[in-house]
Amino acid sequence: MSAAPATLVPDTPAHTVDAFHRGRFWLVQPKQGGHRAGMDAMMLAASVPSAFAGRLADFGAGAGAAGLAVLSRCPAAEAVLVERAPEMAAFAAATLAHPGNAHLSDRASVLVADVTVSGRARAAAGLADNDFDFVIMNPPFNPARDRATPDRLRKEAHVMEDGLFESWIRSAAAVVRPRGGLAVIARPEQLGAILDAIAGRFGDAEMLAVHPRPDAAAIRIVVRAALGARGKLAIRPPLMLHAQSGNGPDERSEMITNGLASLFGD
Repeated sequence: MSAAPATLVPDTPAHTVDAFHRGRFWLVQPKQGGHRAGMDAMMLAASVPSAFAGRLADFGAGAGAAGLAVLSRCPAAEAVLVERAPEMAAFAAATLAHPGNAHLSDRASVLVADVTVSGRARAAAGLADNDFDFVIMNPPFNPARDRATPDRLRKEAHVMEDGLFESWIRSAAAVVRPRGGLAVIARPEQLGAILDAIAGRFGDAEMLAVHPRPDAAAIRIVVRAALGARGKLAIRPPLMLHAQSGNGPDERSEMITNGLASLFGD
């Protein structure tokens, strides 16, 4: 694969090694500082069709959870884990080096790059035009006023900058091939900004809301679209994380979280 590899720093900070997809892959991630992957990454990965066999870019990959979750479910796919923070990219490199990921690591690489740069700077960073079949992104979507943290890596991973969706989706439109896919996970109130950013770039958009329970408001949305397509927005049936009675996981949610089903049913 063409992306430049990241190098794990000699003194890796305190970390954990966590199983995903019921042990079908493992994630080396920071124990305290920085972003720790969970449900959002698994739902984002599940937005990629199960038959996907192309080249995928995971923007804002962190330790690599979403990208590896795609590889775990899509045996012919390849992924480039794109991460701006060298410290988090080093965790992604450690994830690929983990023995439990040997069956996936030859289909993945890590690229240290800022996805907000444009034009020649983006190409020079390793993100060439029309080089991918699908881009997934879990951008920092917390407003600066929400849950401020003194931890620099966690702030970079969680706190949204002005114009974030526009700059990330502009880059996705540049690096993906015609009719290639885009998937974004965000908060419900950010749907307008996402639709504004994909307008004139991506079409055939589909939106799926994620609810904690059937009687609760949505806490996440996932938007999927295709470059150059012209179809209108479709709203798909929502995903419930927990069943109506009790706090147990909904069956469909459990299948999606563990890489046994896709989010949009394909």
